[in-house]
Amino acid sequence: MSLQAQYAGTNISSGLTFGKYRQPYNRDFSLSSVSGTALAQSTPGDTVLYNMYGDLRDDNPEYNPKSPWWMCAIRVMLTNGVTWTADRYVFNADYARIGPDTWKRNLKTGLVWDTDRFGMNYFFHPYSGAGYFNAARSGGHTFFESVPFAFGGSLMWEYFGENTEPSINDLINTTVTGAFLGEISYRLSSDFLDDRTTGSERFFRELFAGVIDPGRAFNRLLHGNFSRVTSEEIYQKEPLNMTFSAGARWVNDRRNFGTGPINEMLTLHLDYGNPFEQRSRKIFDYFKLRADLTFGAGRKIIDNVIGHGILFGKNIQSGNLEMLIGGFQHYDFWDNKTFELGTIAFGGGMISKLPVSSSSNLYFDVHLGIVPLAGNSTRLGPDTSQFRDYNYGGGAEGKLETTLNLGGWVSVTFRGYLYWIHTYVGYAGDNFIGIIKPSVAFRIAGNFSLGFEQLVYYSDRYPRDFPYIHNVQTEQKIFLQFYIDNFKQER
Repeated sequence: MSLQAQYAGTNISSGLTFGKYRQPYNRDFSLSSVSGTALAQSTPGDTVLYNMYGDLRDDNPEYNPKSPWWMCAIRVMLTNGVTWTADRYVFNADYARIGPDTWKRNLKTGLVWDTDRFGMNYFFHPYSGAGYFNAARSGGHTFFESVPFAFGGSLMWEYFGENTEPSINDLINTTVTGAFLGEISYRLSSDFLDDRTTGSERFFRELFAGVIDPGRAFNRLLHGNFSRVTSEEIYQKEPLNMTFSAGARWVNDRRNFGTGPINEMLTLHLDYGNPFEQRSRKIFDYFKLRADLTFGAGRKIIDNVIGHGILFGKNIQSGNLEMLIGGFQHYDFWDNKTFELGTIAFGGGMISKLPVSSSSNLYFDVHLGIVPLAGNSTRLGPDTSQFRDYNYGGGAEGKLETTLNLGGWVSVTFRGYLYWIHTYVGYAGDNFIGIIKPSVAFRIAGNFSLGFEQLVYYSDRYPRDFPYIHNVQTEQKIFLQFYIDNFKQER
């Protein structure tokens, strides 16, 4: 097995270029028959079966038949049954003590805004939604055909899985963000799976894919796909670049450098798909996801998860400038001792690349979105209780990321996020949150680089019934970064 980058050897996340890279697949396809399906010509279009690297653009339906809807529904119910059993008999959770009386009350009460803590509502509920979604997605259904199963699983749990009142915010978060995370986990697991392999390689591929998408692993077990061996690739694959970072994080007392605690941190950044490949665009054939974990800071381990995936779009090239313009879905989750902020957003965006020399490039990524639902910490800031310490609201957001890659040895990146959140439920008012994250990374050897990042958090809150609040908080990070190109076994 060789580690091969799949587009220009460049990780868009860091801008650094390392090692070898896999060249585009230049075979001139003619119409022929493979397993009863037609190979398409090399011109971009919806009829093309392969991307520019020779990988499938859609799962082969011959090996991925569509399960009946009722079978997917049973899988959703089994998922809820297993979750409830663990909550009731392993964790002995009070909310899992259910019965006809609680079901009757919930049906009578209807949907309300709940008081659960932030991480539960904006991370763990979406994670469970991804499981519902993949009960259908891994059963051969499309993205849009799988979304109703995320909604149905959430609806079932809200009314019959717990004795607390059904929650409107959970229903939205579990469905919308669950579909987002579910599609990402499905596609990432496809990049690991390869039914042509056997032995130890097959074992580890199945293991990694199962960790990424447990629901899909369960379906593969039911259908005997763990031991199935095929003569050809049967899953859609797109180039995948991964960047791992580990280091130290200083959280200051406001802007006073070196006055706060030091925590260990880990970061994972994924780029899936080549945004600059000239092709007809399909939902989520390009996405980006970043997650920061911090340790030694209490229970708030998942510091942030930020991502967006394409819904529709078009590639444009003007001279040396390459662009992808389209509509995107966004998921933003910030959960630390300074603030809590979670958003669902939809909007337009542009991703571009401009060569500035033979070995240097400028990347530019900008998005504007409408936020129908957000969770935003109150004027008092986060606490450590198990109950709601944030408002529900909505509004708009903007994101900017630009990276200058200098010869594959140095990259300079600026990330900026701006949110306007108007409160629906909680302390009435408007909130403006800005986050800027300039960073620099220096390649030191091979795929390793050393980097530094500065974070500045701005918060201007205008509550209706309280005085105006202005807050600025800074952080610094120093990290060792390791970049992995998309692995692919050459055959």
